[in-house]
Formats: sequence, C-alpha cells, structure tokens
Amino acid sequence: MNRSYFVAASLVGAVAAAGPEVPAALAQVDAFVPVTQAMQANPDPADWLHISRTYDQHRFSPLSQITKANVAQLRMAWSRGLPAGTQESTPIVYRGVMYVMAPGASIQALDAASGDLIWEYQRDYPSTVPRAAARSKSLGIYEDMIYFGAPDGFLLALDAQTGKLRWETKIDNGQITAGGLLVADGKVISNRTCQQGKREFCFIAAHDARTGKEVWRFYVTAAPGEPGGDTWGDLAVDERAAGPWGLPGSYDPVRKVVYWGVANPNPFTRFMRHGRYDAVSDVSPSELYSNSTLALDVETGTLIWYFQELPGDDWDADHNQERILVHTRVSPDPRFVKWINPTLTPGAEQDVIITVGEGGGMFAVAQETGQFLWARPFPFDDPNLNMSVVDVMTGQTSVNPDKLFKKDGDIIVGCYHNTRGLWQIAYHPGTNAIYVPFHDQCLSMEAVHDSSTGFGRRTGVMRPGSDPKAYMGMAKIDVATGEMRVIYSQAQGTNGSALTTAGDLVFFGDLNRRLRALDAGDGTVLWETEVGGMIVNSTITYAVNGKQYVMVYTGRGQSVTAGPLRLTADAMPPSRGAQNGIYVFALP
Repeated sequence: MNRSYFVAASLVGAVAAAGPEVPAALAQVDAFVPVTQAMQANPDPADWLHISRTYDQHRFSPLSQITKANVAQLRMAWSRGLPAGTQESTPIVYRGVMYVMAPGASIQALDAASGDLIWEYQRDYPSTVPRAAARSKSLGIYEDMIYFGAPDGFLLALDAQTGKLRWETKIDNGQITAGGLLVADGKVISNRTCQQGKREFCFIAAHDARTGKEVWRFYVTAAPGEPGGDTWGDLAVDERAAGPWGLPGSYDPVRKVVYWGVANPNPFTRFMRHGRYDAVSDVSPSELYSNSTLALDVETGTLIWYFQELPGDDWDADHNQERILVHTRVSPDPRFVKWINPTLTPGAEQDVIITVGEGGGMFAVAQETGQFLWARPFPFDDPNLNMSVVDVMTGQTSVNPDKLFKKDGDIIVGCYHNTRGLWQIAYHPGTNAIYVPFHDQCLSMEAVHDSSTGFGRRTGVMRPGSDPKAYMGMAKIDVATGEMRVIYSQAQGTNGSALTTAGDLVFFGDLNRRLRALDAGDGTVLWETEVGGMIVNSTITYAVNGKQYVMVYTGRGQSVTAGPLRLTADAMPPSRGAQNGIYVFALP
C-alpha cells in the first residue's frame, strides 16, 4: 500500500499567533490557489514552477532584492537535513511552499520561509526497487496536484495540499526516475532511460494531467520504414537504443511545441551496437535521433523537425541537456565562432535554440525550423575534438574519424567529457549571455569488446596543455555573437546549477562545498559561503512575504566529476562529502 501523512494541521494552530503577516505556507492550507496554464507560462517572480523557473529554461529570476551592493550580507535563513541516497533534483516553489523530492524517493512539502514540514508522501516500494538510487531531476505542478516520476515506474499525482495520492499510472520499469517532468498544456511530459541495446522504453510520453491517461508517446529511435529508420543500418528495431533521459525539455506555449534533447546511443561503442565500427555513417544523420534536438507537437507528439549534434557516437557523449529558447540578434562573429551558416543576414533577430552538450560543442539553431545558424567548439577548440560541422549550409555534423575505436584494445583521448553534466546552465536577458559552469576535461577510454558496454578503462583527464588550476570555469557566452569569456575559474569541479537574477548576479555551487555569487558582468566573487556537503544541481531563488531567498541542495550525485583534486563523495569524509541537506540564504 502507498501511504502519506499530513502534518499541516499542526501548523494551522500557529496562524492565530502569527500576527498580521501569516507565512504563505500556513495560509495556503485553507486557501490553495490552483496553478493555471497561464501561470505556468508566466510565473509570478516569487515562485519557481519549473526546473529552470520558466518554460524557456532561462534560470533567470526577476527578483532584485538581492543585488551586487548587498549580496555580501547574505546569511543562512534555514537549513534542513535530508535522508541518505542520491540527490540530483531541483525543487519547485509555489506561494511559499517548497516541494522537494527527498533522497529515497519520497516527496516533502516544506514551509519555504522556515523549512518546517507541512506534509510528506512516502511510498511503499517493493524490495527490488532501488529507491535510494532514484535520481529524478524535477517535479511538476499543475492545478492542485504535484507530479512525480517514481522509481517503480509509476507517474504519480499528489494532492498539493495534503500529499495524498490522486492518481498513478504505470509507464515503465523504473526508467522514468532518471529523467525529469515538464507540465505543459494540461499534460505531464516525461522522459526516461532505456536498457542497453533495448528500445522498449526509449520514448518521451505525455499523460493527461488530470487523469493520468496517456495522450501520446514518441520513440526517439527511428524504426525501419519511418523517416530516419535507415540510419541504424541493419540493426533490429528492438535493439535500437538511445535514451531521452536527462534534463527535461523546454516549451513554447505560443507555437505549442516541445523541444527535447536525446542522449547517446547504447551500448556505448559502435562495435558493441553493430559488430563493426563502420556499420553506420560518420556524418549526420546517423542512428537517429541519438544526440539530437527534437521539436514535437505538444498535442500529438508528432515530430516537427530534428537537428543532430553528434552522429554515430562512440564515447557516451550525451547531448541530453536542456534546450534554451532565446529571442536575439543573430550576428555570429568569425573571430569567436568556428562554424557559421553563410546565408545568415547578420543582425537579424529571430527565435533561437541554444544547446551545450555534455561532450562539448555549442549550437544555435532556428526555433521555427531547426535551421543551422552557428556552432562553436565548447569550451575550447582542440585537435582532440570528437565532432565537427562539415556543411555550414545545412549544419550537417560529423564525428572525428580519428577518434573512433577501430579495433579491440584501442585507446583514445577525445574532447570533451563531462564538460557540463546534468547541472543546468542559465541565461541573463540583461547581458544577452549564457552562463555555463564547465570542466576543461577530456576522455581517456579503452575499447573492450567483451565488455557489455564496449569499454574498459574510462576516465576523465585534463585537456592536454590545460591548467589544472583552471579545471572548472564559468563561461559567459554572448548569444548574438558567440563570443565566450571565462569570467571565473578554479581547480575544484562543480555539479551545481547556475542561476542568474535581476540583481545582476550569477549564483553557483561546487564540489568543495562553496556557494558563490558572481558579478554577472565580470565574474568578480561578491559573496561566498561554505555549506555541509557537495552542492548538486538545484540553485534557485524565490520570495515569501516579499523576502527573497536563495537555495541549494547538498548531497551525493551518481555521476559526480572528481576533477584533478579528486573531490568526490567517496574521497571526502562522510560529514563533508555526502551530506544530504537543504541550505537557504537571505538578507538580514
């Protein structure tokens, strides 16, 4: 049986003693205001309704109470411990209530001004379900329900006021727990992993937000007879695997189009997928829709267009991050941008999708059509790059054939590797720039044909010739020109998401337990504090009763990048490395 318990009643009695200003979390117990589609499309600045606050994935907050002039005064407002287990998610905040996926796959509703528990949903999972390893990236909210992808393969809707189960729908065998949710147009859209060499769960699905009934599903590996079906060679359809898991997609409520990224094909080497490395093309399209951006009709799930960033991946170089939607002047500067479509009219404005992949590379394509606009190596150009753009007119991309595994035992050093993982990047409309916390790291990998994954020794290494003291950097990239400046660097790695604010600040946290605020212009460190563990994903800001807060999670991620100092949860003392908790800061 599933169970939840509701402790809000113990808080209601405090209302009478709370004075004229009642915490929003207490007031909403009796007066919940349903979340509408209009609110989803244009959230109140005080709220954080999506993984990146808005559908366009900007991670920008209009809140401006915390500024460059006063950010040094930030102090801890509250903190709260969390259970043991994986922590890779980002909370949502609505009208003073923070909804949290706690490690161990339970859901908590907290007073966002104090951290006090309002209710908790705990599910009775079978003993075969590894709930402590659940790594969902986000929750969803719509009307009066909270949505959660549980590690037993169910999509759940909980009552936002009580935590009681409203409906549940079986979707897969637990693969949903690695992805995140996007609630758009009355639908809960989810992604998931798929098993090695199995297509069964390689799909994005939409379910009716009120009932849980499936509306559509889109398989992200093309079948024979479908457009793109021949790009897998003669591989059997049920063996065509590439997961849409990772960060959830973005949404344009005017066009009614969802934009989603797909990860690498698996198993991870071409030999393991096909029996030989040259079974598929080195040039896009290859093994569609792996490492691609998809534009899907939100009503039907029909594919509108796709753009493939990395064809025929041989290195597990995921491109399953968020797609950022920006309206901007498009004037890529050849001094900074390696690949530019020559048909562009410099200076013309249009809606653009920006992608930065885990394996490196930054792409700008037209939101309407998927037309290639420009691309640049990311973070830096290097002879060991694993990809290139071979046709700037069409944006046709290619793997670097010199970096393919051609026989058993081959060892390659290719760039890049986990240069940015499943933490989120941010956009600031005031500077028209993307802020990307990145690692200057390449991959050393050995092909092992009798391994189930296709590889043996596999590790991140410093890019040849790079500075270990600048292993991690904060890149500021002008989305009009493509110019990139590294405005901050350090030796310690990061798994913390970036956050930009109207106070012209950039917040991010690292594996060395530091949370910082940078000047969005030049990267000057304006504030720094130490928390109790590694900062993972999260990094949001919200307001309650007119007071602005900044929040991060600490804990253990499943894919933490150690970096040259080997700062991982396993290498650090337990009290410093893997402590799961919430830390919230505000001005005095």
